[in-house]
Amino acid sequence: MAKYLILIYGDEQRWDAETEAERAAKDAAHGAFRDAAGAGLLGGHELEAASTATTLRSAAGAAPTPTDGPFLETKEAIGGFYVLEAPDLDAALALAARLPELASGHGGVEVRPIVDHS
Repeated sequence: MAKYLILIYGDEQRWDAETEAERAAKDAAHGAFRDAAGAGLLGGHELEAASTATTLRSAAGAAPTPTDGPFLETKEAIGGFYVLEAPDLDAALALAARLPELASGHGGVEVRPIVDHS
């Protein structure tokens, strides 16, 4: 079984503008995703806003310097992630396709294999 990182991204302003009903429907869809993934779901979390991020940068040989905010200024931000174990990429994609952000009109889901160093 391979491991995959599923990154969920979208427009934070649109997430913030969701009604209680929209948020509840999205939470229910994430519950259905977690149920479908079952024991293959190894972890995941919703993230705070990108504005709360701290980025470390360093020149070669220099001590890292923290800066406020995300690494890049973009309209879309990563809002959460899951770590999933699945038999193959097709299975991981089939599960990721269940995530509600894909139907939002402003979000996306990236599925990326995790390197196994064992």
